[in-house]
Amino acid sequence: MEILAFGVQADEQPLIERAFAGRAEVRCLDVFLNEDTAPIAAGHEIVSSSVNADLGASVLEILSAGGTRMVAQRSTGFNNIDLETAERLGLTVARVSSYSPYSVAEFAWALALAVDRRVVRASNRTRDFDFRLQGLMGRDLHGRTAGVLGTGRIGAAFARIAHGFGMRLLGWDVTENPACRELGMTYVPKDELLAESDLLTLHVPLMPGTRHLIDAAALKAMRDDAILVNTSRGGLVDTAALVGELRAGRFTGVGLDVYEAEAGLFFLDKSLTAVEDDTLARLVTFPNVLVTSHQAYYTEDAVGQIVDATVGNVLDYRAGRRSENVLVPRS
Repeated sequence: MEILAFGVQADEQPLIERAFAGRAEVRCLDVFLNEDTAPIAAGHEIVSSSVNADLGASVLEILSAGGTRMVAQRSTGFNNIDLETAERLGLTVARVSSYSPYSVAEFAWALALAVDRRVVRASNRTRDFDFRLQGLMGRDLHGRTAGVLGTGRIGAAFARIAHGFGMRLLGWDVTENPACRELGMTYVPKDELLAESDLLTLHVPLMPGTRHLIDAAALKAMRDDAILVNTSRGGLVDTAALVGELRAGRFTGVGLDVYEAEAGLFFLDKSLTAVEDDTLARLVTFPNVLVTSHQAYYTEDAVGQIVDATVGNVLDYRAGRRSENVLVPRS
């Protein structure tokens, strides 16, 4: 049995091939799984998808018609998968329920510090041997307030780092995390957190109830000099509304590793083509905005854990076992 893995990055391929060695044959493709590429999977019982795959109803129909019986997604998020259609078609769907929270938490801090201390602007200047300090003044984060929206494993890891900086901690979540409480975090209503945070970071999953969690009203409730960081899912932020606030001169900095319309853009080289997304094109022009390409999870540690979990999901499927990673069980 050959497993077909879509959307495999060059750095990721050796990890996948090594993890499957002696257990199953795997063929890695750098193309992403979508309606155009799904026919390639014909004859493959198991396919593995990446976080930006399109696993809507039409794609799942194509996979099912071609003989696919299992989809093993190499990510925690699964908002890109039509689970109802998968169940109707009898497709088993599994994801990676957890991996190193430090990869994302540490990268969120990298974004926060980069925009606070104008690191990108400084680097661009020194490449031209411009060593002026004008426009590079940042702020100490010690003594300021960090607001953490979502205090699960990643949010808690971010909070521990914030505690090390000597920051006041505010949290918002449907369930309070005792570990965050031990750090001195105070849980408050979302509106209060927005109004009091100097640094706001998002670590909640994307679901119908959290889409545009940071909408126009939420953005207006934030401090004019706040820093906003999103390393979770792009759909949590109303990007058009964010652009409007940035045009008004608000916010010290915004660090975004995700974007709500990133499918078809992120993980691809678009440097020689015209980007038709006007919102993204405008967003990246602001000097206080740093956009990266959904790379927060991309460490050897985290990707290794993701690959190992994916192998485990495939082996469980073949053995008829079910784990916490299964979203749609084997029929």
